[in-house]
Amino acid sequence: MKPDSPRKYPVGAHPDLPPPVNTTGPLAWIRINLFSSPLNTALTLFSLLILWTVVPPFLDWAILESIWGATDRKDCWAKMPNPREGACWAFIRGSFEFFVYGWFPDTEKWRVNLSFILLILAIFGVLRERIPGKKYWLWFAAAFPFVAAWLLIGGFGFEYVETSKLGGILLTIIIGITGISFSLPIGIVLALGRRSNMPALRSVCVIFIEFIRGVPLITLLFVASTMLTYFLPPGSTFDLLMRVLIMVTLFSSAYIAEVVRGGLQGLSTGQYEAADSLGLTYWKAHRLIILPQALKISIPGIVNTFIGLYKDTTLVLIIGMMDIVGLGRARLNDPEWLGLAPELYFFIAFFFFLCCFSMARYSLNLENKLSTNRLNT
Repeated sequence: MKPDSPRKYPVGAHPDLPPPVNTTGPLAWIRINLFSSPLNTALTLFSLLILWTVVPPFLDWAILESIWGATDRKDCWAKMPNPREGACWAFIRGSFEFFVYGWFPDTEKWRVNLSFILLILAIFGVLRERIPGKKYWLWFAAAFPFVAAWLLIGGFGFEYVETSKLGGILLTIIIGITGISFSLPIGIVLALGRRSNMPALRSVCVIFIEFIRGVPLITLLFVASTMLTYFLPPGSTFDLLMRVLIMVTLFSSAYIAEVVRGGLQGLSTGQYEAADSLGLTYWKAHRLIILPQALKISIPGIVNTFIGLYKDTTLVLIIGMMDIVGLGRARLNDPEWLGLAPELYFFIAFFFFLCCFSMARYSLNLENKLSTNRLNT
């Protein structure tokens, strides 16, 4: 066979040829996704124009001309090449500890730090799939809200800290984690109750869900902060934070119930018939067959409700509780830092984006792992 002659292969044994150059690589991705049609080309160019208009000025303000160390706003502006043209991150840096701990006693802040560490461990134990002793990690995550309450509020060996001293990021996380932790199981029970064959139970669940979904959260918070005390015996007290936690949890559980009910209705009757054919009881059938499939279907809606709940924690400002937004606004009233609202709200937006984006990405990852339509490679 001549050196330049094509090589002969047996039938069916010819090796796979590489794909055409114009269909792979970065240039192919750009052509297919950004310039595949005249409309896509116009939209891409328009988007690039917007980015060119917005991004460079933002980078100048946030990074290139920003100041990280200053005693007050005037000192910050004096250090800038172009006064008032850059961000004064010294405001956030100097107030960061206040934004995190609120008015928590300085000598007891280690309890907050320990709570944050335990929270990270609880989240790690829940989200990590292949981990030794998974059952015990789940038990630890279930016990975490009660352990954190003991650490933060005190009692049983710790100095008591009034809930009015909780504020900032700490208060936001407390309300968000409590609502997320307790609304899911309550919502599942409500969803099952709404589909129950017992008229009394079904009516109670329907009335509760429809009432909660028909009333704004801010109204429920006002009821919790003012009107609820009128229904208590004279002289009795009910901590405001506890009332807010109950209302937020009940509000979120009503929406979770509807999301889970949608997942239950999305299952075919064959799943219920299969459970009956195996002789499983109602609770075993739902625990082993029905609920795992319904919750898998409901993951996007559940996480979306959790994200909405987490962002709605800022509404407690209306009833006088000082979350991160409330503390930030109070800090802006300090004459030394007047006029630095952009830095404050950018910091708050970044905090909420980081938390919510993490939940959304984990939800997407969980959906991909639980998907039954994937091709096994």
